[in-house]
This record gives sequence, C-alpha cells and structure tokens, in this order.
Amino acid sequence: MYITQAFKGLHDWWRYLIGLLIVMAAVIVGQLPFTVVAIYKAMDQGTNLFEMDETAMMSVLEPNLNLFLMLLSFAAGLVGVFFVVKVLHKQTITQLTTARQKIDWSRVWFAFIFWGILSTGITLLDYFVLSPDSYTLNFQLQPFLILCVIAIVMIPLQTSFEEYLFRGYLMQGIGVSTTNRTFPATFKVLLIAVIVYFALPYLIDFKWYFKLLYVLVCLIVLVLVNSVFKNSFESEKFDSIFKVFNRNWVPLLVTSAVFGLLHIANPEVKQLGYVIMVYYIGTGLFLGIMTLMDEGMELALGFHAANNLFTALLVTADWTAFQTYSVLKDTSQPTAAGFIDVFMPVFVLFPILLFIFSKKYKWTNWREKLFGRVEAPNTPSDVINP
Repeated sequence: MYITQAFKGLHDWWRYLIGLLIVMAAVIVGQLPFTVVAIYKAMDQGTNLFEMDETAMMSVLEPNLNLFLMLLSFAAGLVGVFFVVKVLHKQTITQLTTARQKIDWSRVWFAFIFWGILSTGITLLDYFVLSPDSYTLNFQLQPFLILCVIAIVMIPLQTSFEEYLFRGYLMQGIGVSTTNRTFPATFKVLLIAVIVYFALPYLIDFKWYFKLLYVLVCLIVLVLVNSVFKNSFESEKFDSIFKVFNRNWVPLLVTSAVFGLLHIANPEVKQLGYVIMVYYIGTGLFLGIMTLMDEGMELALGFHAANNLFTALLVTADWTAFQTYSVLKDTSQPTAAGFIDVFMPVFVLFPILLFIFSKKYKWTNWREKLFGRVEAPNTPSDVINP
C-alpha cells in the first residue's frame, strides 16, 4: 500500500518533525527574494509593506514578476522536501511518489489533460453562456506570453510541492506514526496546541518571540509524551483507542484539514467568507482519496497542476491569490461563496471525477484502502528499523 512505502526508509517520528522544520525553513528562504524586492518597491512608492493586507501586497510588483517571486518559495520548499526524504529518511523519490516500481507519468498526463480540458470548458461555458457580464477581456499578447513561460515552469513546482508535502511526506509520515502506541496522545497534544495557537492572538499580544517560545514548549511536551510517558500507553485498556487511530483515514483527514486551513490567509477567504474553507478542505480530501485509492500521487500531481495552471492563464480577479495577465478577468464582486463555488465541486463534481478515475484504473477494495489498518510490510527487507 502507498502509505507503507515509508517503512522502506527511516521513519522515526522525530525525523518527520525535524524534516518538517527543514521544509519550513526552505520555504522561508525561498520567500526572501519576494520580500526584499517588495520592500524596496514599497519604499520607493512611499508605503510600508508590513502595513498592507495580502491583496495590497500582491499589487506592489508587476504581476508577472510578482508571480515568479511568489512561486520561488514553493520551488524552494520542493527542494527541501526532496532533500529531507533523501538525506534524513534514506527514502527514494519514487517511494514517496507511488507504490509502483516506477512513477507512472501516463497517469500524471492523463489527469492533467483531462482536468485541463474540462476546467477550460467550464470556464468558457461560464464566459460565453452563463455569466458573460461577469468577465472582461484581459488579453495582452506580450505580458501573456511571459506569463505562459513563468506559469508553465513555476506552477507545476508549486503544486508538486503541495502534493509532495501533504499527499506524500505528511500522509506517509502520519500514517506510519499511527503504528506507534503513543500516537493518539501525540495527536491530541498537537490538536490542542494548534487550537490554542490560533486562539492566543485574541487573548494576548502574540508577538513572534511568544510564538517561538510556544513552539518550543509544544516540542518539549511532544518529547515527553513519546519518551518519558511511553510505557503508560502499553496497557491493554489503551488497545481500543490505539486501534481507532491506527487507520488510513487518520492521515487522510489530518492532511486534508491542514491543507485546507493553510489557505485561510488567501484573499478569497476574506472575499467569499469562511464557508469557502469547505472547498479547500474538500479538495484536499479529494486529492487524498485519489492518492490512497490509486496507490500513488500521480493523478493528484497532474490534477493539481492543471487546476492551478489553467486558472492562472485563463482567469484572474482583483480578490484572488493569483494576480496575472490572464485572458479573462472576473469583474464580479461576490460577497459570499454560494452553492456553485463550494458545494457543487466538493459534493457533485469531485465524486464524479473519482468515479471516472476508479473505472479507468479499476480501483478496488475501497474500505481497506481508506479505513484499513496501517501495518508494516510482512517482508523484512521492505522495512528499515529506526
């Protein structure tokens, strides 16, 4: 199974914790060029970059330059993920990507072309038939050609980073961690820590040094749970709790929720309301189900790349995260996300897509792949003991 590919590398829980910190550091380093250039440009305009909201910040630079610099952080993050997997976990990129012997690029291309054609068709239908008054023609040849080069090169790096981090590294990492009897307690500690982290800014002036101290305290608690109190979780009465968490649905739901919540700072959320989070989390769940059922990330890689690439090339709006020289500009000003924006994709379109993929690739054993136990492979050579 896909998740158990992590057993073929070094899979101690602390390696994933350190690996995640390294990936975060890589993303921060990748953000430096954008930050430096944006600060310089803002100062040149007599404004303070740090007093702007995200939408205003995205408009400081020329759109193509802004897009390129913004996507650099994702490219750096992808390098960070690959570095951590190869060096810290001694795992191959193929093992991170798929349970097959080699990466199936035909799957990547099928999902990319299929969703690219379908999403383009939906956009054109909306432009020509359903809501023509909501769009204006935004096409400018030279900037658009530059956009094409940037988007074709950089956006697949962005989407690949997100897929390799969430559907790959974290899906496998959380999955193999559920085989540790301390995982239920660790999960509860992390859940409480995240809730408190988001609540503290409403209670105190949560400055950066308080955030750093808070993270350090949480790390100490995690170490205590996984070392000092480890023997407390060996009792038989703990078995029922352990068996609930030692399932494929745990990494599926956790990675989907985290993937969605990380989009909470997007300008779309401010414009459309928090109900749009149903779409983001639902998209993460859709990509996660696709990965588990197909025993690999190939379909998710292709779908995600097509979704972001064709969106960047076709449509932009003043209130979206991607400000580009796209062909069309959405001039509507929605005040809240409606049924078509949120529930139609998540509860209608995505299930139809899963059905199509399942028929093409003959998916079987849904219950076991989505809700079965995570167990180390029976073949000793397939497991590297920490």
